[in-house]
Amino acid sequence: MPKRQRVMRMSVEQPLWRALAGYRVLTMLYAVGLFATGYGRFPRPWVAIAYYCVLSVWTLATLPKVANAASCTKRFLAADLALALTGILLTPVADAPARIADGGPTLPSIWTAGAVLAFAVKGGWRWAAAASTAVAAANLVERGSPARDTVHNVILVWVASIAIGYVVEVARASERTLARALEIEAATRERERLARDIHDGVLQVLAMVQRRGTVIGGEAAELGRLAGEQEVALRTLVSGGLALVPGASRDTSGDTAGYPAGGAVVRTVDEDTDDDVDAPVDLRALLAPYAGARVSLAEPGAPVLLRAAAAREVAAAVGAALDNVRRHAGEGARAWILVEDEPESVIVTVRDDGPGIPEGRLAQAEGEGRLGVALSIRGRLRDIGGTAELISVPGQGTEVELNVPRNTNTTNGSGHTKSAKGAPWTRGKAESR
Repeated sequence: MPKRQRVMRMSVEQPLWRALAGYRVLTMLYAVGLFATGYGRFPRPWVAIAYYCVLSVWTLATLPKVANAASCTKRFLAADLALALTGILLTPVADAPARIADGGPTLPSIWTAGAVLAFAVKGGWRWAAAASTAVAAANLVERGSPARDTVHNVILVWVASIAIGYVVEVARASERTLARALEIEAATRERERLARDIHDGVLQVLAMVQRRGTVIGGEAAELGRLAGEQEVALRTLVSGGLALVPGASRDTSGDTAGYPAGGAVVRTVDEDTDDDVDAPVDLRALLAPYAGARVSLAEPGAPVLLRAAAAREVAAAVGAALDNVRRHAGEGARAWILVEDEPESVIVTVRDDGPGIPEGRLAQAEGEGRLGVALSIRGRLRDIGGTAELISVPGQGTEVELNVPRNTNTTNGSGHTKSAKGAPWTRGKAESR
């Protein structure tokens, strides 16, 4: 059984925390250097020296606190902002009034913005607005009046922190949406895989029981009727609860390819093997059992190597296509399998001489919950990175082309088979459904 995909959650804000840690260290060094260059102009330099010692120890010791959102607690944010505000309010004590009046920097200088940005990254724009308001109030108290340069700096910190906080909130919402989408995609793929298994086994057995019970009659007819009811219920379940299209015929005899009813059940390739999914296998060996009196197989003379998992899915899709031929085109219909080993991909084409698919039949069948083509063929190829194209014209048969990109680690076979004797290959000339 294929392993369920793991949904990896990412942190879009982690780079912001790393940038914030670097910003705090650099601005701490800048504030200390700024003080050192103007040391002689401070009337009480010992106040500034004591503050810078505390600021340096705090900045370096709390680097783990700004490593991620979990480490950055509310208590740390409050203490960090208190240290910044204390430095602003201590500036008039350490510095000369003339320098303050001329617009000189505060003791923490631009380190204060780091404390505000921590609020923004942690709590969003509302926390940033509260922290920047406290810084603005402290700057006004330090200057004593709302000077132009002070107002300019306050507004700059305010706008920048609120903008960053808003971006962080949007990024977190986008991250949650993306993670949810990845979870839904993984669950959908698993559901489709299970639906294919059910379609290839249980549903076909129930359809056969219904047909045989109707033919035999008596108690077997009642058993067939119950099997038919369970088949319809199960089809609805695996198709995601799709309702029947009003007025659509309830053909409970089998698959959804749109051929006239009839035929027998064909065994598909077992997916639950113990082969190494990465080891290359010869696709010809998996397709050989499908050849018979009415099924011709044309293949290259050299091995057609694909990863084991991809080869099994291709063989299962071929089995589903042949099952549709025998079930809907009649017991007398002939089919041809063509294997083309191209340098970049492997192409397997299944062609029949049946009546073809009427216009709109596939869409109608899908609405009825019959998802043989959608899941057993197209779904299988999509899961291995390939494509499945169905080409049909009423009265001219149907062609299913399976295209699988080649694994670059596998060896390409040297043979190329372009045609099969007696097979009416018309790829690309018929109308695509």
